[in-house]
Amino acid sequence: MIESKSSQQGMKKAAEGLMPKFFLICAVISILTTVGIVLTLIFETFSFLEVVGISEFLLSTEWYPLHGDPSYGVWPLIMGTLMIAVIAMIIAIPIGLACAIFLSEYASDKTRRTIKPVLEVLAGIPTIVYGFFALTFVTPLLQNIIPDLSIYNALSPGIVVGVMIIPMVASLSEDAMSAVPQSMREGAFALGSTRFEVAMKVVLPAALSGIIASFVLAVSRAIGETMIVTVAGGANPTMDFDVTSAVQTMTAYIVQVSLGDAGYGTTEYYSIYAVGMTLFVFTLLMNILAQFISKRFREAY
Repeated sequence: MIESKSSQQGMKKAAEGLMPKFFLICAVISILTTVGIVLTLIFETFSFLEVVGISEFLLSTEWYPLHGDPSYGVWPLIMGTLMIAVIAMIIAIPIGLACAIFLSEYASDKTRRTIKPVLEVLAGIPTIVYGFFALTFVTPLLQNIIPDLSIYNALSPGIVVGVMIIPMVASLSEDAMSAVPQSMREGAFALGSTRFEVAMKVVLPAALSGIIASFVLAVSRAIGETMIVTVAGGANPTMDFDVTSAVQTMTAYIVQVSLGDAGYGTTEYYSIYAVGMTLFVFTLLMNILAQFISKRFREAY
């Protein structure tokens, strides 16, 4: 018995000594992977800019890399991406936030345990399914309302992307609101506030940093969405703000060229990395902005 206990203690000590090293290796692998991705984007983007030039890439308003007379102005892709993201957030933010308020402040424990998993099931649906849903169901439905709506357009995938990220907004916002101390609610009720006033004037401001973080994460998800916009958005890079016509986002262009439209080592091939670098910079700036805003609101409340 004594030998068995001593051997068990020895195994525990060995495990305790090995686990920090294992965790360190995992952390280093994650960091090295991130550094490798960023360096690949940077080096391949420089290869692209050596041929095209940064002025044409950032200042030109035409993107036709596969034409006989190619043009590499990235702004049409940026405009298409932002158009989809804005439509998605118009759908996702009010519905997701309303769901979060209901789950946090109005729903019973049984209702919350039922509704929240059902909402989160939406996040598990493959995006290719959402894409064909947008193309074959939402677009024909919208064409009954907007006869001039093209079969490929910005409105339909924007709406479906918004539906897809509703669970993200609702779940993260509800978690932030649930973390607000119950004593703050009770104090507001003691002063004669209604449940709606408590939710809007006490809980919502107190959880604002977490709610804003959920919004930014959802925007990043909408900007990085690939399959829905590829299937239902079309492949027409344009500076037009018409949501009824076809558009092309940065991710959709990467998919188009990755399918073999451009040979390895060509300027069109390297344009994938330039667009990917632009997408990376957008996401990075949004995360930095989110941290700044969240910190300011956290200090305020």
